[in-house]
Amino acid sequence: AVWNFPRTKEHHLPLQIGEMVHILQASEGWYCGYSLRNRAARVAWACRRLWLPPGLFPASLIRLKGAVVEQRGVEESVVPSEMPMVQEITTTLREWATIWKQLYVAGQTERYGQVKRMMQELMEQRSQLLSGTLPKDQLLRLRKEVTGKMDYGNKILALDLVVRDEDENILDPDRTSVISLFQAHRRAAQTLSQRIQEETSSQQRAPGHGTHGAASPSHNLYLCVRNFVCHIGEEAQLFMALYDPGEQRIISENYVIRWASTGVPQDIELLNNLKVVFTDLGSTDLKRERLFLVCQIIRVGRMDLRDSHSRKLSTGLRRPFGISVMDITDITKGTCDSDEDKQHFIPVHLVAADGDFLHNMIRKAVEGKDINHKGQGLWVSLKMLWGDLSQVRKDHPHLVDRSTAVARKLGYPEVIMPGKCDVRNDIYLTLVQGEFDKGNKKTQKNVEVTVCVCDEAGNVVQNVIHAGAGDSPTSHYRSVVYYQQRHQRWMETLKIAVPIEDVHRTHLRFTFRHRSSSDSKDRSERIFSMAFVRLMRPDGTTLRDGEHDLVLYKGDSKKLEDASAYLSLPSERNVSESKLLSGSSFRVSGAAAALAASSRDSFQISTLVCSTKLTQNVNLLGLLKWRSKPSLLCGNLQKLMNVDGGEVIKFLQDTLDALFSIMMEHSETDVYDTLVFDALVFIVRLVADRKFQHFNTVLEAYIRQHFSATLAYKKLLSVLTQYVEQAGRGEPCEPLPRTFKALEYIFKFIVRSRHLFAQLYEGKEVAEFQRSLQRFFLALNQLMESPLEGPTLLSQ
Repeated sequence: AVWNFPRTKEHHLPLQIGEMVHILQASEGWYCGYSLRNRAARVAWACRRLWLPPGLFPASLIRLKGAVVEQRGVEESVVPSEMPMVQEITTTLREWATIWKQLYVAGQTERYGQVKRMMQELMEQRSQLLSGTLPKDQLLRLRKEVTGKMDYGNKILALDLVVRDEDENILDPDRTSVISLFQAHRRAAQTLSQRIQEETSSQQRAPGHGTHGAASPSHNLYLCVRNFVCHIGEEAQLFMALYDPGEQRIISENYVIRWASTGVPQDIELLNNLKVVFTDLGSTDLKRERLFLVCQIIRVGRMDLRDSHSRKLSTGLRRPFGISVMDITDITKGTCDSDEDKQHFIPVHLVAADGDFLHNMIRKAVEGKDINHKGQGLWVSLKMLWGDLSQVRKDHPHLVDRSTAVARKLGYPEVIMPGKCDVRNDIYLTLVQGEFDKGNKKTQKNVEVTVCVCDEAGNVVQNVIHAGAGDSPTSHYRSVVYYQQRHQRWMETLKIAVPIEDVHRTHLRFTFRHRSSSDSKDRSERIFSMAFVRLMRPDGTTLRDGEHDLVLYKGDSKKLEDASAYLSLPSERNVSESKLLSGSSFRVSGAAAALAASSRDSFQISTLVCSTKLTQNVNLLGLLKWRSKPSLLCGNLQKLMNVDGGEVIKFLQDTLDALFSIMMEHSETDVYDTLVFDALVFIVRLVADRKFQHFNTVLEAYIRQHFSATLAYKKLLSVLTQYVEQAGRGEPCEPLPRTFKALEYIFKFIVRSRHLFAQLYEGKEVAEFQRSLQRFFLALNQLMESPLEGPTLLSQ
């Protein structure tokens, strides 16, 4: 039954959703039958004593399943015609569901949550079994996992112990001897006791996390801002993020809240709904010595709140107001409970002097003591959530819904998950600091930096700049203005999300302007300097991660925004430019003659590229585009082994395609065979790493669906046999131990390649394939029989 059916007439059969029925007759949209719960009706029907008549129920409420009716004496047994493991999961879930509801009523929340998680996992695994798409080895692993979970659940719920044979099938007591049953019981009981011991010890090792949290590769911090009370008198922007005081840096994207001067969110629909999830936190993040939630408060309005309105003042300036910090180490480590209903108060530290940079204030505040906040601050609720974002949305729909903002970690998560859902092309830009000479002014400048993304023609790319989660993308970003400071330290981070096809032709442009407190003077101020940097380097790789010291250009304000005037000029300072700039400013000849690089001013930014489509590694790029420079192929294959694992995994399919195309296009020569083989072993071993273990399924799918190298089996078998023969002779063969660890996938590639070849050429060269296999196994036998020490012993 897929819907409840109440009994409204005497001959109706009342049904509950999920109930099983045996249909005896069908007529005009109705079925006649009995429920499998009603044992008496089943026996009566089997004996054909119909003093208990079957009931009627609508056909539209029933989903049909094939079944087999088994006769046992006078009693009929209806068994669904699906695999026994699926039937057992179904029965177990029904049995657990009743107890699960009882646990809820009894208030046993911890055991209730544990059973709920196990039931969800069993339902997911049941779907996998029903899909029929799993390879035999994975199917066996899944069966063991499922039976282990069911037996464990039955044990903790004080249900009967189920005994099984080696293939995880339930033993039939009518066909198994008493002694065999006893031994199976003893084995099962020992296995369960061992598992319960492991569960208990893992809970003790990670207090507060529970087994679910400890096993999860991904952790999330849920934050709900309940209220913000502060006497500002103008609009404000709140930038909330996670901060590591040890590294003195923010480790997550910002969550942005725009607060109106009336004391409520600018978007009134967000009132009582200011929620964000900080995602991608790994076990290393939870092991940080200390972790803080920080909030930077920026007011948007006039230069100085004390300025009177007797003259017309410039408005819309982003000015520093204060910061809030809260130590959340105990919450993230699980040493204290995190509860979405508990509210924490975080006081505001107000800016006291013009030279108080917000980032420096955070650094001091995390070490500071209590302050006299006068009731000004934030009220927040915090809770740790386990699993990836889709799992969190499923487990906590009341906390995390589609309207909840998502703030990612700066950089890649500890465990990279495969799939289109995690395709990224983000560049994180931090305005670090700058130093600006006052020039012909009496006092230091009030410098405002404006950031935009431009194409080759100088046109601004629209809506690609994100100040943080929860905020709409913009085309320009304006920095905070610090009053009359020669040395400025902003430390403001924003995300640049340019479409992948546009990255190669775009650049970042930074323009600098002095802002005056008087509106009339402010309007007359022009751009006094400009800097730029391309997102793509000349060799085809992206802008490298880290700090960049940019050249500041001066000149006519129109020329400073003319891409044709500056794109041919150097954007970053290097050693030779530093010498060149050591005197006064130098003039540039040619088309950019109107621009001059300044030696007195300086400006630094920092970038971090998180892209699953663009690489910063010139060696990996060289391999992916090997046809453009075939002379460098040997070097690029060797250098692949030095490329960071995360970078290779991001381009897993592209890298495998490149390796096998090299093999296929050089089928007449063996020049690259060993290098390609070693590279393949390197990739297979990467996938075996815990950090990338989720890519096992991606590699399996690649072999089944995308791999097409029909001649690869010959070359792979040849190199593999050479390595084994070499070790058997006692000669050093350094790659062989690594190769043995990757043997499973090497053979999967060989088998798939041979199948494809046989399909294409109608089974030709069977004898040759058998001989090459025989040669390999003979070499393996000789290696294992060899009495030699050293390399041979290591290989054995």
